[in-house]
Amino acid sequence: MSQSRPLEGLRVIEMGQLLAGPFTGTILGYFGAEVIKVEPPTGDPIRGWREVRNGTSLWYHSLGRNKKSVTLDLKTDRGRELAKQLLLMADIVVENFRPGAMESWGLGPDDIKPENPGIIYTRISGYGQDGPFAAKPGYASVTEGYGGLRYINGEPGKTPVRPNISIGDTLSAIHAALGVALAVIERSKSGAGQVVDVALYESIFNLLEGIVPEYDGANVVREPSGTTITGIVPTNTYLCKDGKYVIIGGNGDSIFKRLMIEVGRPDMAEDPELEHNAGRVVHQDRLDQALADWCAGIDSTEVIQRLEDVRVPVGPIYSVADMMDDPHYQARGMFESVEIDGKPLKIPAIMPKLSQTPGATQWPGGRIGSHNDEVLGDLLNLSADELAELKASGVTA
Repeated sequence: MSQSRPLEGLRVIEMGQLLAGPFTGTILGYFGAEVIKVEPPTGDPIRGWREVRNGTSLWYHSLGRNKKSVTLDLKTDRGRELAKQLLLMADIVVENFRPGAMESWGLGPDDIKPENPGIIYTRISGYGQDGPFAAKPGYASVTEGYGGLRYINGEPGKTPVRPNISIGDTLSAIHAALGVALAVIERSKSGAGQVVDVALYESIFNLLEGIVPEYDGANVVREPSGTTITGIVPTNTYLCKDGKYVIIGGNGDSIFKRLMIEVGRPDMAEDPELEHNAGRVVHQDRLDQALADWCAGIDSTEVIQRLEDVRVPVGPIYSVADMMDDPHYQARGMFESVEIDGKPLKIPAIMPKLSQTPGATQWPGGRIGSHNDEVLGDLLNLSADELAELKASGVTA
């Protein structure tokens, strides 16, 4: 690339598997860090999940981008010894093992900091590194419930609904990358590293900024609200004549008036009881019915066009197929193309966009241990015979 990236010059050792830790490494690598991913000889399990082509999941080509894959069996003394050498040469470590695992291998912060005091030691776990639940298993699915997301997601009176993504993992990775960035800034001032402690449930909890004070100050528990959001009206999802759904956000006072005039209800637009949000909340069912009736008689494309013409926020509900065909997604560079076994594959770009030092995909996730020789040989100065012995003994793949 002709442009520099903001994290160039920083070395990250990514240790851990599945999603939260690895996606943190993906973000850091996208913005320029050298990311060395330490995997067991069998590889990160995500390599074999969902849609697999030629032994590697399509997902992994995105998650493993810009990373140097090194295999080390941390159950062996030699594997742990080599891992420690890598950590002593690192600016940042990212790990998402259960609390205490790294310490049991002699690779915890207290094992590394005496020789590498500037290391930023980033830890991701279900419940954090301390507290009574620290040792509990903490997959994203469980912590999304414990963190409060599942309670408010779904239809009132029905089983709470899970979004069909591991939002607890990816949200935690974003928090971890933010923590790393903050720690890098602090290190530039003090020269000292620190521990970044990210809990999956706390990353979910961080979304509840309005829910907590409403409960403490007014004893109000936010409940699930289906396709609406509590206390803001109108904002909902409506079925159109062509069988497609649209989302309409008409909750601003002036926007509401334009919306209701366009749908043929000037009476509602001028009703003093509906002038402000508080009154519209009282009459939510009546307003939603009026909008639902209007949408039911018009195709979704016409609904969107007419409301956009009068500056009312409105939009479709997209699948990934819709996104791939959309000109705005294309213009904003939301997809990047990589080559896998001679064939192109689209993977998502990673946000945010930076005008002067943008991130980029340098290469897709590759085969297990594809950088063993480069990292263990060149960086740790192991000879060809030593590399061969590591492979023969099963320490590497």
